Amino acid sequence: MMDTKPWYLSKTIWASIITICTAAGGLFGLPTGIIDNSALTETVLQAITAISGLVAIFGRVYATESIG
Repeated sequence: MMDTKPWYLSKTIWASIITICTAAGGLFGLPTGIIDNSALTETVLQAITAISGLVAIFGRVYATESIG
């Protein structure tokens, strides 16, 4: 495994963050029994992918210098 990727593209990191948030929500009394962690992880990853695509498009549209 020589390739690297940003931390925010790691499914393991997002699954861990969601697990921690779910556990913290349970500690604070939020009902967490109906949450499917794997489905929530996939939804978060899809949202991040969509947002990063929009940022890339708007970044290129509003760029003042060309790529060289």
